[in-house]
Amino acid sequence: MSESDSASPVRNRYILSEHAFKAPSLETALYIVSTPIGNLGDITVRALETLAAAHVIACEDTRVTGTLTQKFGLKTPMIPYHEHNADKQRPRILADLEAGRAVALVSDAGTPLVSDPGYRLVRDVVSQGHKVIPIPGASAPLAGLVAAGLPSDTVTFAGFLPQKGGPKTRRLQELAVLPSTLVFFESPHRTGATLSAMADVMGADREAVVARELTKRFETFERGSLDELSTRFADQTVKGEIVILVGPPGNKPREDAADLDALLSEALADMPVSAAAKKISKATGLERDVVYKRALQLKNGT
Repeated sequence: MSESDSASPVRNRYILSEHAFKAPSLETALYIVSTPIGNLGDITVRALETLAAAHVIACEDTRVTGTLTQKFGLKTPMIPYHEHNADKQRPRILADLEAGRAVALVSDAGTPLVSDPGYRLVRDVVSQGHKVIPIPGASAPLAGLVAAGLPSDTVTFAGFLPQKGGPKTRRLQELAVLPSTLVFFESPHRTGATLSAMADVMGADREAVVARELTKRFETFERGSLDELSTRFADQTVKGEIVILVGPPGNKPREDAADLDALLSEALADMPVSAAAKKISKATGLERDVVYKRALQLKNGT
């Protein structure tokens, strides 16, 4: 008998506000279940019913998900499923589905498959003719967006940026021109450097918000221009989960060619092309690659 077949008199039940409830049966499917991103009170009743009635819960870390299952009296067996063991565990999950079982997939927090490689499992499940059912709930990008005060009619979720300078700069350049609010994940120790890179590439005056510890006790929203935020976070020890939101490009008048040439000529008098382009791009909000090309032309007398 497999772990997911084990019988127990307390299975298929969950506890909410000190009352026990029986969960309805589930059809065979992979259930993508959103869990709280910090405040356990954000769990949904449907998520509890799904986790209670599933034959097994596939999770990133059984210790993290164990805190949730203990809180709500869930007795469903758990198995670890993450990017390091996915190739090994994926066949087991597919076998459970083939046997007519219900499998719940959760991440450590929030909505699975958002900025993680779990989509491969979904593709395999679909390709073998099984259903995939989303159980929506908490999501850090949405939580940050609705409280940021930035335009929300068009939004681009960009996830984590590359860590290295060159790839990060190129990715920011690609995103900078999009007419939408941009939403990023970032680690605490890279927040200051990332804000500085954003100010350099996207424009110092571009409006942004840093959301930290969403739904938790020390939830904060830091608002300002990218330049202001990069200065604020430059020497700050940041803790907790971070969401950075950057407003869409503004509609301020662009510098005309004569003004740009004058600014560049002054800067090129005492600094190299790259530094001059960076300085003038930051000051004007013009795209850095455009300024750099013009700086090269002026330096070469063309």
